[in-house]
Amino acid sequence: MNIKPDLLQFLDGRPVTADTWAARRAELEAQILPHEYGGLPPSNVQTTIIRRAQSQVRHLPDVTYRVFEIRVCFSTGSEFHFTLSLWIPPGEGPFPVLLDGDGCWRTFNESTVIREILARGNIAASFDRTEAAADNPDHYRETGLYRLLPSASFGVLAAWAWMFHRAVDALRLMAEVRPDAIAITGHSRGGKTALLAGATYPAIAMTNPNCSGIGGSGLHRLKNKGSECIGSFFQYRTIFWFGKPIQEFRDRDAALPYDQHYLHAMTAPRFLLVTEAYEDVGANPPGSYAACLEARRVYQLLGCPDRIGWSVREGGHAHRPEDYETLLDFMDRHFHGRDVHRNFQRSLFPELEHLLI
Repeated sequence: MNIKPDLLQFLDGRPVTADTWAARRAELEAQILPHEYGGLPPSNVQTTIIRRAQSQVRHLPDVTYRVFEIRVCFSTGSEFHFTLSLWIPPGEGPFPVLLDGDGCWRTFNESTVIREILARGNIAASFDRTEAAADNPDHYRETGLYRLLPSASFGVLAAWAWMFHRAVDALRLMAEVRPDAIAITGHSRGGKTALLAGATYPAIAMTNPNCSGIGGSGLHRLKNKGSECIGSFFQYRTIFWFGKPIQEFRDRDAALPYDQHYLHAMTAPRFLLVTEAYEDVGANPPGSYAACLEARRVYQLLGCPDRIGWSVREGGHAHRPEDYETLLDFMDRHFHGRDVHRNFQRSLFPELEHLLI
């Protein structure tokens, strides 16, 4: 495919090997993170948990529902609090976790999704990422982390990704949780968030962006007709999701010094599953697939090509039960060691080259 910049070539032209991948990964992060997302909020924090409530779920026998207050203390002494909810299956733990950050939309709480997560021996966990920053172009800097860090330059996607990091920190403190088996997911802008969060935090074992589009899994340099572009975020007043530098590339998407396959590669060698929909043209599913193909070269270099996967279903822009089913199959294979009869690396979109910008 020849997607640029080349993941396996240093900025000075040297080839990348398995032994030097960590240094190349650092280059990728230094290019994309401050430019596209404005960096991340501070990570030198202390996270503590307080259980606020516990109950049994009437329509889910033997399932325990717990609500936690997560307290994040900065080095300055200021604190940020948010709510994390867990549905815990019966049986002997610890359990893998599927963590969803789209609590502001509530779609994750549909009974069919929760039931299936629990039935496969996983904890379902949810939080509302907009507690870290409102999804509101007029007032976001009056909310969440910006109230504590008023001069911050990070965009809202970075604030939301940081909240994923802190939720994972909290989960790893719980005896019921397998700390090496935490998967995260999100849809659309939540999918952009999930991919950024997974790419930048090693404690996240598995990352699943769903229909995440531009700024998420979809490439800037390879787009289908109708795809989002940087200009779209100005049109819909959502450019505040991003850092300031990328705003200078309006109508110049292909001129960016990086592309979204950086995030896919930065996730390696941890697990990555990208889910898309054929009719979701705005999210650029061919560009997302091409990014996965490029990142698979890194996974192959590191000796774990099966740790990256993708799936494109029929239909449009939504986080459907079948998307969760695909992710749960991926978790079954890699967290539970179960036989799964699904090909997570199908050959798709046979004529990609003509979409390159």
